[in-house]
Amino acid sequence: MSVPLPEPRSADPGAPAPGSRRAQRAVKPSRAGRDLPAAITVGLVLLGGLLGGLFLWPIGFVAIALAAALLGSWEVSRALTLHGTAVPVAPVLAATVAIPLSAYFGGPEAQLFALVAGAAAVLVWQSLEPAEGAAKSVFAGVFVVLWVPFLVSFAVLPLRDAVQPPGFGLWPEGVVPQGALEIALTLVLIVANDTFGYIVGASLGKHPMAPKISPKKSWEGFAGSVGGSLAVGILGAVFLLGLPWWAGAVLAVVVVAAATAGDLVESMVKRELGIKDMSSILPGHGGMMDRLDSILFGMPAAYLVFSVLPGA
Repeated sequence: MSVPLPEPRSADPGAPAPGSRRAQRAVKPSRAGRDLPAAITVGLVLLGGLLGGLFLWPIGFVAIALAAALLGSWEVSRALTLHGTAVPVAPVLAATVAIPLSAYFGGPEAQLFALVAGAAAVLVWQSLEPAEGAAKSVFAGVFVVLWVPFLVSFAVLPLRDAVQPPGFGLWPEGVVPQGALEIALTLVLIVANDTFGYIVGASLGKHPMAPKISPKKSWEGFAGSVGGSLAVGILGAVFLLGLPWWAGAVLAVVVVAAATAGDLVESMVKRELGIKDMSSILPGHGGMMDRLDSILFGMPAAYLVFSVLPGA
């Protein structure tokens, strides 16, 4: 029996000729494997929303952080479940809400109490399910709680120290406190880490940092992240926070190291699960966790640095 051949499609007069340089440029992906215009747009929108909340309406910043944590927890839980490890989603999402809110309204003590309560809720919830695979599910649920909402909550802790008691309105008398400025500088440093690392790594990167985990991440890109973030950190510390230049240098190096570690950790988890992105929620980025990976480690590191810096 003969199979009818498809009719030839009419050529688009504006389309580049096959094999031409124009056609090759049209399909050539970026070295990052991302849609760069979409990634830049989404990144700027997210950063603008976070900074807007910090400078205008603190509870708005907390709400954005909470939404990001919920999406991140859902993405990781979904990826683990699809890989064969069922995650008790209900207690995990409940803990994801409770931990950042406890940090904002109650401080570090409430933050740790909510963490313990969330882990206990995962254990109790899973104890009501069938015994098969229960231990893996408990470990997976606690892992998600520790990785996403607990680390995200360090981004709102400085706001707790800024106004006592923290509320739902605008900053009193319109004055942005030091804690909000510290968070803003940390966010800008994390963006600088990604930006300078990509620019230098895409053009000069030849020596992979962790080829088995993230083949595209290079030592040259890491050097670019350190150099660019040092400039941003020193300028931010001096002109934004009124701290000595060396404080900005220390903050930049610590944040870059922590943010890079966070990126590698997420890459390791995705490689173990056999996926490229956690989801496709954010155009050009993949999932929320693909945007949060650096922030999750960078924020606690910055919080610790500011806790020990004199005058911070």
